Amino acid sequence: MSIFSLKMEIADNRHYNGQLSSLFTIDEAEKARAFHQKVEGYQPTPLQSLDCLAKEIGVGKILVKDESHRFDLCAFKMLGGAYAIARLLCDEYQLDINAFDFDTLKNDIKEKMTFATATDGNHGRGVAWAANKLGQNAVVYMPKGAADERVKNIRALGAECIVTDMNYDDTVRLAIKTAEESGWKVVQDTAWEGYTKIPTWIMQGYTTLAAEAVDQMKIHAVAKPTHVFLQAGVGALAGGVLGYLCDLYGAENLHSVIIEPDQADCIYRSGISADGGMVNVGGDMATIMVGLACGEPNPLGWPVLRDCATQFVSCQDSVAALGMRVLGNPLGDDPRVISGESGAVGAGLLVAAHYHPDREALMAKMGLNKYSVVLLINTEGDTDPVHYREVVWQGKHPTL
Repeated sequence: MSIFSLKMEIADNRHYNGQLSSLFTIDEAEKARAFHQKVEGYQPTPLQSLDCLAKEIGVGKILVKDESHRFDLCAFKMLGGAYAIARLLCDEYQLDINAFDFDTLKNDIKEKMTFATATDGNHGRGVAWAANKLGQNAVVYMPKGAADERVKNIRALGAECIVTDMNYDDTVRLAIKTAEESGWKVVQDTAWEGYTKIPTWIMQGYTTLAAEAVDQMKIHAVAKPTHVFLQAGVGALAGGVLGYLCDLYGAENLHSVIIEPDQADCIYRSGISADGGMVNVGGDMATIMVGLACGEPNPLGWPVLRDCATQFVSCQDSVAALGMRVLGNPLGDDPRVISGESGAVGAGLLVAAHYHPDREALMAKMGLNKYSVVLLINTEGDTDPVHYREVVWQGKHPTL
């Protein structure tokens, strides 16, 4: 492969102190996983081992948790939305989450509720799916530029889907305002003053995929990963999964890298800030990684990332495009992984660092060597198949 140079800013976490959160523990993860295991059609998503790619890059193991197989939704987001809605209804009807049953509750709910959310696609689809399973209503707001396929998938589940002329963060504010005026329940994966319970449940729901991966590593003769690469939008997935893994392994025993698009790198900017405070990013945030196009950190996830993440990375879209092509066109007998723009950036970072002119320095900075075991999360499949083909077939966002 030709040598190429991709823009990647890798910053050590100046605020790391290894302080664990009490919200995203092993116990909370097992509670969420027990709920998901009772959902009809539940199966753990695959943990794929890319041994040929690992050999090419010069690390010991690359493991990819492939959420493109999560139910029939092609993304991980329903883990949070469904769990939060179940917990919300348990609160509403004084039920035990351990005894929650979709079909029973669907028949017992006397008055329909409406769940409202803002989304770049996958979270809204998860909320719509859960509402549909319970015979409830969902109203989903999407930012400008939303892909037609993502809109269609949400509407196919019976939800109302409204595409705005705003960016993601302003769309969130519109959804909140409209829900408050209409008496709807907001199911959003970020938090603000007075709204923390539901986003906490959403983040705890995400930990199911990490708990599955920990069990599945045994099949690959892996005791624990040395590294985890986590992509971040508002930081809900990254905060929940990192919190669980640090509770399990200890923050000091895991090299964690948080990755964002350079057009929406609020977590990166927060990580390099002088005081460790949250830093917002405004504007259109025009990145192909639409699931990560968020300019305001989740105040529940940020403390976990601030205290426990090892490094923050801000990278250009070409890094994600490279990851999509690498995962979709594997080396040797590695399994093929269909990964969308937001799902592929971890793999893209690994390969981009390996082929970069400053390879030795980049690999050393991330602590990568022949003994490293790297866990990646493919958060989505080709949820926008038109753009997926433009990148993988037609070479959009080239890396050379």
